[in-house]
Amino acid sequence: MTTADTSAAAVLAERRDGVLVITLNRPEARNSVNAAVAAGVAAALDELDSDDGLQVGIITGAGGFFCAGMDLKAFVRGESPRTDRGFAGICQRPPEKPLIAAVEGFALAGGLEVALSCDLIVAARGAKLGIPETKRGLAAAAGGLLRLPKRIPYHVAMLMALTGEPITAERAYEVGLVVELSEPGSALDAALRIGGLIAANGPLAVRVSKRILQSAIDWEESEAWNRQAELVGPVFTSADAREGAVAFAEKRAPIWQGR
Repeated sequence: MTTADTSAAAVLAERRDGVLVITLNRPEARNSVNAAVAAGVAAALDELDSDDGLQVGIITGAGGFFCAGMDLKAFVRGESPRTDRGFAGICQRPPEKPLIAAVEGFALAGGLEVALSCDLIVAARGAKLGIPETKRGLAAAAGGLLRLPKRIPYHVAMLMALTGEPITAERAYEVGLVVELSEPGSALDAALRIGGLIAANGPLAVRVSKRILQSAIDWEESEAWNRQAELVGPVFTSADAREGAVAFAEKRAPIWQGR
């Protein structure tokens, strides 16, 4: 079996009305990340970024859970769980377009780091989210330690990192890590609903909004307005901006061109 065949089986990609649903498909291994998963996720994200017919991505897992992190058995065999996009084909270079994590069951270790690479996290009630690496003498080096303190209160992030204990989806919702709770088995449906709302908006506006929100946390106040102006200027003069205004005046749905 070729690498392409393996990655195709380990990761499924399905298009749904402008939304690309990416499914980690190794339920027998709790959707843990091996070379095939990393390659499959990276390929799906390349498709998401390059295809004008796709506006939003969703990552979920098969079998009633999200991801248990790195496949240690595959790692011992010499497989790399990384691509040029980083761990799991995502952690160092997420897509330019919005990405939603739909979490069922658990997202642990590298699994939570995959979810943290997304722009929004939806989780089923009772799901567990955590970075237990310290319990194995390791550290959450695929983005967990870098991203968590930017998403949740500092001391909550510190507690999760130092104890290695997971938190529930309900607690994650309380601290703002999870944006919506669903009933078990319905996380993907909730993510698809949110994805549909995003996909209905102007693609240029959505992409620039994501980029500014990601970058602004590191901008100094003195430079923030100029940097924002550089990014939003082309959006305000785009054909889509005119179409949005005309469609509003004509009381119809806009027809976006992405330019």
